[in-house]
Amino acid sequence: MNSEGVIIKGYNGFYYVWDGNKEWECSLRGKFRKKNQTFLPGDRVRFTILDEQGNKAVIESVMTRQTEMTRPSIANIQQVVIVIAVTNPQPDLWLLDRLLIMSQFQGLTPIICFNKADLLPDDEVKRLEAAYTATGIPVFITSGKQGGGLAGLKGILKDKISVLAGPSGVGKSSLLNAIEKELCLKTGEISEKLARGKHTTRHVELIRLADGGFLADTPGFSQIFLPKELKREDLIGFYPEMEGYRPLCKFNTCLHRDEPFCAVREALGKGLIDEGRYERYRVLLEEVIREERRF
Repeated sequence: MNSEGVIIKGYNGFYYVWDGNKEWECSLRGKFRKKNQTFLPGDRVRFTILDEQGNKAVIESVMTRQTEMTRPSIANIQQVVIVIAVTNPQPDLWLLDRLLIMSQFQGLTPIICFNKADLLPDDEVKRLEAAYTATGIPVFITSGKQGGGLAGLKGILKDKISVLAGPSGVGKSSLLNAIEKELCLKTGEISEKLARGKHTTRHVELIRLADGGFLADTPGFSQIFLPKELKREDLIGFYPEMEGYRPLCKFNTCLHRDEPFCAVREALGKGLIDEGRYERYRVLLEEVIREERRF
């Protein structure tokens, strides 16, 4: 009997596939080892059932991937939920902007989640939120510990394959626990000495959501490099709140630094563009230019 489903995890030579009703423990046909075919969480596969009562099966083929994430290795991701703590640790907006660029560059839909909102006064949280609402990217304010703001986040996760990304210690595991009450994932503690999270995710696994869809955690990280293929003239396209002003610039080659008659800088002067976002754009632009000159 043949069926198909989504790989949700793999270890010790077996792959665990969800077919919409139950989970199957699948082995691989020998031909795949000869072809060096890789199988990732998120891959859609066809399999043959060997033992229905024992939930045993063998994978026959893997369908074409739509997307592939390398850190961690997950296939067919549709959206990236970038989690940043509003405090404890302090919000890393440099990393947030880099992750936004990387997500869009890979054809993934970014979602911003400012977590631990219960630890900061509302007006400070709103100032942080305001810097990104102009981008048009969905922004959610949550408290994984208290459960605040989760309804909207759950809605956007429904029936999608999503991944949580962000630095260690921002509360990703707490969010997972709040979204799916039965998970009870181990959560890390914040190092008082370094004020950095002790990350607790050990392997890649897609979590089935009760409302439909899958969600994965990622290893925490504090640094991410921009794509080497990114060109200086294309960077502004990953800043939706600025990109709309580009056609109004006098020069088609305007990089929105010191060029005359720059509509982006005019909008900045009128308070229509967040100053912090713009300054980070300029620094990242120099990084892209340096990378171009290396080749």
